Amino acid sequence: MSDWQSVVYRLAERGIELRGAAARSGNSNAAWRAESSAGPVFLKTCPVADRDRLAAEAEGLGELAAAGSIRVPRVLALVDGESATCLALEWLALGKPDRAVEARFGVDLATLHRHTRERFGWHRDNTIGLSPQVNTPDDDWARFWRERRLGFQLELAARRGHSGELRQAGERLSGRLDRLLAGHAPAASLLHGDLWGGNWAAVRGRPAIFDPAVYYGDREADLAMTRLFGGFGSAFYRAYEEAWPLPPGHEQRLLLYQLYHVLNHLNLFGTGYLGRALQIMRDLNRL
Repeated sequence: MSDWQSVVYRLAERGIELRGAAARSGNSNAAWRAESSAGPVFLKTCPVADRDRLAAEAEGLGELAAAGSIRVPRVLALVDGESATCLALEWLALGKPDRAVEARFGVDLATLHRHTRERFGWHRDNTIGLSPQVNTPDDDWARFWRERRLGFQLELAARRGHSGELRQAGERLSGRLDRLLAGHAPAASLLHGDLWGGNWAAVRGRPAIFDPAVYYGDREADLAMTRLFGGFGSAFYRAYEEAWPLPPGHEQRLLLYQLYHVLNHLNLFGTGYLGRALQIMRDLNRL
């Protein structure tokens, strides 16, 4: 039995009988649209050795769905073939959002962020793109951001040869983090975690989100990511602000939260992001 046949067999055991598949693009996994006995489904596959990546994505989608705030694709099955793991999701027909959908997304995201926990992080680690994301819970937000987010990415960068000036700037910023976050006491909000413009769309006139890197943290971290690569209009920000205004100082913290994603892109895609990471650190270290 081929590996794909073993995946098909396991899906059939879960009531999903495939009737054909067409390859789709994907940044982190092989991705497919397939016709099935349950209707069209979206399939992601990865080597069995990396199954935790898809298992964490499935659990993250479940966490977001349980909040009941924003549409997410329903998880249909997670199965293991001979050497590949497959995540089967509800197929969503994605469309381009208009201003009304953007405004609804702003309100819905604020509602999602009102789902909180006592501690920052999550009960399991996951990934952001192909990078590990450490979510060991902590009740101190500054420490969580310093160690689990910036510190971890800087260590990855050092392993890839990006030390020197980057490490020095990172060490200086780490020492100033408590000052930069002084007086800021965010709730541990449920976050999408990787909310760039490619991870949301309109589905039948409603916003939908997918490909999460879920954890509980400062809601400003989600919003900072939305401003990093575009894809969100003024109606979205205006609606969010009306639903749950941001506290003073959020403009200063914006760069701090964007730095995590810029460092991650440096680690994933190379030195094209080095200059941007260094400039953000210089700007933060001057505050």
